[in-house]
Amino acid sequence: MSAMDEIGVAGETSQDIAVALTEACTNVLLHSGPGDEYEVSLDVDDADCVISIIDSGHGFDASALGLMHAEMSAERGRGIELMRALVDQVRFVSKPESGTVVRLEKRVEFADGSLARRA
Repeated sequence: MSAMDEIGVAGETSQDIAVALTEACTNVLLHSGPGDEYEVSLDVDDADCVISIIDSGHGFDASALGLMHAEMSAERGRGIELMRALVDQVRFVSKPESGTVVRLEKRVEFADGSLARRA
């Protein structure tokens, strides 16, 4: 995730965020319909990173997401668990026929000498 690297987010934190974002975007692609679009927004301040993945799909019942545990050997179905393990907070807001917002939040640390520490 080069934007995170550019501002100096510590390596492991940047990697965790990148994997969680990849999982969220993969879910959009796997579960969206023809013509559905999505956008990603990123907001980083001196303590937190918040990423929103907003799609225009048909929505779904988000209340039951990730409550079941996938088998470790499963090739599918572990994305939400993985997102929850990698970031501090995962939120889903989904409205039928209005799309879904996935919000990933994580505390960030910056490397010494980074752009963020100099600001």
